[in-house]
Amino acid sequence: MIKEPEIIYLSEPNLTFGYNQKIADPRDGLTLFGPYSRKKITGQVNVGIIGPQKLRSNLISYLEKIHSPVKSLETDFARPDFPGLEATFGIFINFESLQEIEVSEIEIKKYLKYTDNHQRVHNLVNLYTDKLIDFANKEEIPVTVWFVIIPESIYQFGRPNSRIPTSDDNIKIGLPKKERESLQQSLFFQEENDILREAYQFEVNFHNQLKAKLLDEKIITQIIRESKIAYEELWDNEDKIALEKKFDSAKAWNISTTLYYKSGGLPWRLGEVRDNVCYLGLVYKKLDTNENSRNACCAAQMFLDSGDGMVFRGNIGPWYNPQKNEFHLEKDDAIDIITQSLEAFKNYSPSNSYPKEVFIHAKTYFEDGEWEGFLEAALNKCKIIGVRIRDDRAFKLYRDFSYCIPRGSCLVYDSNRAYLWTRGFITRLQTQLGLETPNPLNIEITRGESNIETVCKDILALTKLNYNTCSFADGSPVTLKFAESIGEVLTAGKNIQGNVLPFKHYI
Repeated sequence: MIKEPEIIYLSEPNLTFGYNQKIADPRDGLTLFGPYSRKKITGQVNVGIIGPQKLRSNLISYLEKIHSPVKSLETDFARPDFPGLEATFGIFINFESLQEIEVSEIEIKKYLKYTDNHQRVHNLVNLYTDKLIDFANKEEIPVTVWFVIIPESIYQFGRPNSRIPTSDDNIKIGLPKKERESLQQSLFFQEENDILREAYQFEVNFHNQLKAKLLDEKIITQIIRESKIAYEELWDNEDKIALEKKFDSAKAWNISTTLYYKSGGLPWRLGEVRDNVCYLGLVYKKLDTNENSRNACCAAQMFLDSGDGMVFRGNIGPWYNPQKNEFHLEKDDAIDIITQSLEAFKNYSPSNSYPKEVFIHAKTYFEDGEWEGFLEAALNKCKIIGVRIRDDRAFKLYRDFSYCIPRGSCLVYDSNRAYLWTRGFITRLQTQLGLETPNPLNIEITRGESNIETVCKDILALTKLNYNTCSFADGSPVTLKFAESIGEVLTAGKNIQGNVLPFKHYI
């Protein structure tokens, strides 16, 4: 129902930390009260490091440093000092029991000479994953999180569309396109060709391929670039080094928060949490770069009322509509993916019950067939609400002040629609998220019934649940922020399976 447009302000959502204390900024909460699950995860954390010897030594030195306070060179509120790993999270790394796995620098340099992108990245990833899987299968020493330390050359030449420089010692090894999927048997080189073909079953992306190959083994990793922890050794440019130093405390916050979360802890949870409500973000990824191809993989990210998340892999099917440039499920598959989510919530719930409400977040409208599937799966279990969330560049709001519109501003122009500013001026930080005048998110309740102000409050709160970093907030809710990266991990290989796994396996 159209109504007179009204601008309201949604106060900054609080987060809950140790001792059940609530505050808006994650850094403030962790410093003052410690993490939410402070009694669950405490003391020694068993970690491992895999990579070349020199890089491992650099990372060990860095991890030792973040056990002590890391001062910020900035005087603003946006980059506070880091108190130290144990002081903040109550955990520490026992360096005497730290596990190390060597990755040959000679082998890395050899594969970096491969001109074929698939062969280069596939072999570089296997240098790490083969040894991690072998360790998991043979060793009895538990490792909670593996730090995967990579040289800048892998980061640079392990990405899609990367090209190595032309050189006389480059290695040209691979198969022509027509032979990559061929089932024809070779009289002399069958085994060699089969080994080469395997590389073409994976996406050319070191990060996504490594995560995908470890899903079945449930090995949790954190990839660290050499330049993020040893930039003074790599660079000669003093101005560049000085600029990077400004982020030292921020990096310590981020790496420590991620380590705590991937070790099983919950750094914080939503403050004004609505019990028995969960949020589902639908994830799609095309399997073919052909514009007219309809085949895609579907998955869902489910975020619980606690703030933690899980990922469900759905089926592969003709979900993509090239005319509308949209993804939609058929009814049976919609039933399947909602059923998975509801059962997982029930198993996780202390009361062994289904959620009261499930909010499905998507960037497109829902078609009748898929919505019927959602409703059928939720029948007599819970209420389903469909919400469309999109970045909107149609207009901007300006203020006659020295700072931009505040984060949390909300223009309600319909009983089911509103514009929400998740970026903007933040009073606590005395600055804004982003450098430009912010654009709003266009929020619309497209299916089911709910209060638009409540929906916007939830979405604003969900911008504060990124445990892969430790910032005040993101511009997008976590239900959509990682959709693309999760889809890429799930489709990084043609036969990647993976059960229902926590979100930490994908980031």
